[in-house]
Amino acid sequence: MEKKIKKGEWDAGTQTHLEKQKIQRLLNGKAGFKNMAKPLLILCIDRDNDLYEKAKVHGPVIGRDENLEAAAKLALADPEEPDANTIFYAVKLYDKLAKEKKNIEVVTLTGHKKIGYRSDQEISRQLNRILNEIPAESCIFVSDGASDEVLLPVIRSRIKIDAVKLVVMKQAKELEKTYFVILEKLKDPHYSRIIFGIPAIFILLFSLSSIMGWETKFVGVLIGLYLIIKGFGIEDALISWFRDFRVSLEKNTWISYIPALVMFLLSLWMWQEANARAVSLGLDQVKTAAYTFKAIIFPLSMGILFLLGGKSVEAYSDNRKFAITGHARTLVAVLLTALILSVGSQWVLNIEPPYVGFGEFLFVMAYVVVLGYLASTAIEMIRRESIMGMKLEGKEVISDSGSFLGKILGVDRKKENVVIQSYLGRKFTLPFRHIASIGENVLVRTG
Repeated sequence: MEKKIKKGEWDAGTQTHLEKQKIQRLLNGKAGFKNMAKPLLILCIDRDNDLYEKAKVHGPVIGRDENLEAAAKLALADPEEPDANTIFYAVKLYDKLAKEKKNIEVVTLTGHKKIGYRSDQEISRQLNRILNEIPAESCIFVSDGASDEVLLPVIRSRIKIDAVKLVVMKQAKELEKTYFVILEKLKDPHYSRIIFGIPAIFILLFSLSSIMGWETKFVGVLIGLYLIIKGFGIEDALISWFRDFRVSLEKNTWISYIPALVMFLLSLWMWQEANARAVSLGLDQVKTAAYTFKAIIFPLSMGILFLLGGKSVEAYSDNRKFAITGHARTLVAVLLTALILSVGSQWVLNIEPPYVGFGEFLFVMAYVVVLGYLASTAIEMIRRESIMGMKLEGKEVISDSGSFLGKILGVDRKKENVVIQSYLGRKFTLPFRHIASIGENVLVRTG
């Protein structure tokens, strides 16, 4: 027998908008998913996660009203976005089939901005959660092109596909339209960094090498390092990390960025001076590299120290004490790395006191490992105590790819887990170690 629910019985602080709609359906006499015969899913895929990147809508999006609202937000954020039209088409198809079949639901799955394994893994994870909570019989796959259709084997491995609907935008195909398409693409930061950024870096490096008298080999090393960073996806992580240090004149912590900038500029000058002195001393390439590393380790470390100190003060003033533990972990890693590089450079050089032997270098590395383990353990204990002391109940949980996982019901202090309830009422736990940051929402690592 269906459980009757009285109006006003839900707690607004712990139920999401979607959960309220599900409960309202019960109040209106409609059965929940568990009481339904196996429903039919209308399935949309936003593979590059434009819903989150452009409209800040977390996936997966379940239900007619939710998809309609999400598509409207995406269309307002970017009227030329085809994913919005695909979702509108899915809602239209839902309205048409709802007249013939009662057990039907429309769902939009979101991936990741980096199309490939990362995005497909997130879509697969969301689809598994949906099918665990909505025992669907089959689905209708709605797509806007070949990019989404590559996921058909993944979907077929989990649910039967009754039909595939391809939504094609009606656009003029004249050749002159290509010019405007290219202009629009150049406004996208991803394409502009590739088309303008990479050539600009090459031109800048060759110009600097001519002015400062650097050898072409050195410029080649810098270009090679950049291409490695670009090719292995390290660039996005660095951009995200530096974005956290954007300057806000409304907060006093921007003052700490001034000595940090001075230290970074000083390290560039010391690097140039050390390189010139190493060449004048007739050192080989390995010892020249060690000589320059030794010269810039201190100012670089001090610059990072000022940056992290400013961010820690800002987090403390904003009552984000949990973020301080992340800055502390980064600071420990920087200082220990600087210690190893400093001693290692001195061991490679050994052209002036204090002389360092290989045994002493090994001792320092072992000392750094032990010290790093102790520091990481202490910081992890502080992180756990910080989480236990926070009021996390009711906060939304978002994955690092931007998908909505649910809301926190409570904290299991004994097992060091947070208890989460998903959009359809399913409960699961997540260890403390997966929590990346805590603010208005709780960001977790799902990889």
